Amino acid sequence: MILMNSRPNSSPKPGRLDRIERLGNSLPDPVFIFLWLILALVVASVLANSAGVSAVNPSTGELLRAETLLSSDNVRRLLVEMPKTFTSFPPLGLVLVVMLGAAVAERSGFFAASIGRLVKKAPTSLLIPATFVIALLSHHAADAAYVVLIPLAAIVFSQSGRHPLLGVAVAYAGISGAFAANLVPGQFDALILGITHSAALMIDSNHQMNPLGNWWFTASLGALLFAIAWPVAARIVEPYTRRWSIDGVATETAHTDLIDPRSQTRGLLRAALAGATVVAVFAALAINPSFSPLVDPDAVGSGRLLPLYQALIAGFMIFFIAVGWAYGSAVGTVKSHRDIVKMMGHGMRDLIPYLVLAFFASHFIALFSWSNLGPILAINGASALQQLDLSAPVMLLPLLLIAMIFDFLIGSSSAKWSAMAPIVVPMLMLLGISPEMTTAAYRMGDSIVNIITPIASNFVLVLVICQRWVKDFGVGSLIALMLPFSIAFGIAGFILVAIWVALGLPPGPDVSAFYTVGPP
Repeated sequence: MILMNSRPNSSPKPGRLDRIERLGNSLPDPVFIFLWLILALVVASVLANSAGVSAVNPSTGELLRAETLLSSDNVRRLLVEMPKTFTSFPPLGLVLVVMLGAAVAERSGFFAASIGRLVKKAPTSLLIPATFVIALLSHHAADAAYVVLIPLAAIVFSQSGRHPLLGVAVAYAGISGAFAANLVPGQFDALILGITHSAALMIDSNHQMNPLGNWWFTASLGALLFAIAWPVAARIVEPYTRRWSIDGVATETAHTDLIDPRSQTRGLLRAALAGATVVAVFAALAINPSFSPLVDPDAVGSGRLLPLYQALIAGFMIFFIAVGWAYGSAVGTVKSHRDIVKMMGHGMRDLIPYLVLAFFASHFIALFSWSNLGPILAINGASALQQLDLSAPVMLLPLLLIAMIFDFLIGSSSAKWSAMAPIVVPMLMLLGISPEMTTAAYRMGDSIVNIITPIASNFVLVLVICQRWVKDFGVGSLIALMLPFSIAFGIAGFILVAIWVALGLPPGPDVSAFYTVGPP
């Protein structure tokens, strides 16, 4: 074990942080937040209908009037179409399909083995950048990244003679603080852009969801945050960690020692071959001149590849199943096809909290649409902003600030976006900003304070991991440890969004940063 400097005489004052934590803990569950939003929406719809609130859709020329949700038609629609409203929620099918495969990759041990192998092989001098990049790539591993990578990074840093809390900080910053920076698209892209798609349909009924719609932005953000995280960790965070001496001994989690290293290597090789095969098959279905079902022959230009983009949801599922099955068959976690089915079942069981939230979120979005308040607020808000003659970057910056503030109140990124998207997406579309660019800006704002808000779903888990090394490590200590990353990432994110929109760069393949409102 390495010896650290003595504990500081004065520790961070957590009084204000305690008040923030109490405020966050006093909030109801996100499900009940949506219930209250639905009740408020019903009241607002009645008042708006009585006041004759209306707006003209500049895209269609249609006069939109506020509809009361207590009308006979809307009450009947709510009760009769409740199952349809739930199952038609766009992100629902996307998440369920992808998670069928991700559950196999996670429960077979593939995610844990691949993440662990990458961290352990990193040279000591490159531990910080290697850990951060692996953390970025582990976004698709969901909670497995927190459970596996963060404690493992602490152990690896400790064994290399550096403070284990530095490993925790770098891994946590890459997983959660840089959550908007996906180097490779995955299930969260499908989820968040699916919510965006629902909101965009209020203005453009022909809007098509592209699950890669944020890829160029998120990949560029990943490169930018990588360049920032390394010096921040080395020059600010690492010296700060010397304030704490180690008084606990954290041992590596048991599952990392259960599998023979040779079997694990064999499993990872099989998984790599299986994954490459899936990628090759999908590529062939798009480029084979004699049989290319993933190409639209009637479309023009880049639109020809729209079926390929839409098929990526199924592609992610098949890829995860293939690599998980191949790895599991080599190490013994998958002995028959029944194990695959069982893993899928466990994965669906883990989604139960999300399904409950999705039920209420889907009805909130549907009711918002039925009341016409969403497009009316968007149209009138867009008209007011248009008169101010603000530039596109200036219009997006308030969205980042709102997402940051809400992050202290609601931990779930998808829950916040489900509430915000029906207003901000149509409004910014009418001001010429595409749904994909709006989503990219929201994701940046949403991830900035993930690592310093106590109500984040995995904040307590990371705190417990730290306390295995430093017993009296508290909430204020963790916030102070992560604050340099949060500030640096926030400044960089604001600048990147402003420059991106100012230059009109596409946020993803075959999408634009701007949106053109069609003639009425």
